Amino acid sequence: MNTMGNASKSPFQGFLEVLPPVEFACVYGSSLHPNNHDKTTMTDFILGVSDPKQWHSENLRLNKNHYASWMVHLGGGKLITNVADRVGVGVHFNPFVTWNGKMYKYGVVRMFDLINDVLQWDKFYLCGRLQKPVHIVVDNLDINSCNAVNLRAALSTALLLLPSEFSEADLYAKVCSLSYMGDLRMLFAEDKNKVKKIVAGQFDLFHSMYQPFLEECEAKKLLRLSSTANHQIVVSQDHDLSVVHSLVSALPRPIRSSINMKQEKKLSGTAILTSGTESTRIRDKSLL
Repeated sequence: MNTMGNASKSPFQGFLEVLPPVEFACVYGSSLHPNNHDKTTMTDFILGVSDPKQWHSENLRLNKNHYASWMVHLGGGKLITNVADRVGVGVHFNPFVTWNGKMYKYGVVRMFDLINDVLQWDKFYLCGRLQKPVHIVVDNLDINSCNAVNLRAALSTALLLLPSEFSEADLYAKVCSLSYMGDLRMLFAEDKNKVKKIVAGQFDLFHSMYQPFLEECEAKKLLRLSSTANHQIVVSQDHDLSVVHSLVSALPRPIRSSINMKQEKKLSGTAILTSGTESTRIRDKSLL
């Protein structure tokens, strides 16, 4: 199932040829906007490699000017990888790279970490990127298929957070907002409608990504799809226990475990409260 844009001949392939080989590469962000004809727009890449230290060492030999000078002089590939692993989310970014008259930014991540985030939401960073439209340029390990798990989980999470009736655009806005939850930058963002603009600009791409999973949910009777007079899709859902259980079961295991632990604590607290109330009643009766 092709859930993300893919093509054998890509205009982005040329830039990758100046870098060491990668296992995975995708383009994301505003450069994918269908109506974006601004040639000054920066093209954003996520690159997956098997060994970041080795990859950065080779890239330093080929493209030293892509890196901050202090990283080059103080530690090279080892330092770059350690900083990404210990300070960041396992991704090292080289921004403002000029090639062939265009500006690029690329983030390099270990393939193991990429797959773990997509399947387990370990850092909830790269999986959030891949919950939104991207264009795959290289996919040697079939991350596109792995990402189906991520998309199904994102859709399920959005459904759990949405009311009983909402539009298709509302759904994609909720999916898009997942990766910004807890992001302090959004509190101070100049454009408070950023999420809505992302969805409006890439609506057809969101639709092609999530339509198969919406139809899957409809077939399982987890929701109902209908159309308005102007052919917009309206989603209706019931929040009964069986539906909630089915949606939660689609979430990554660590998230499910966290939900179960919180539920057990809640039930335990209720039991203690009930026990305490009953003890008080017995004590009060003994005083009569």
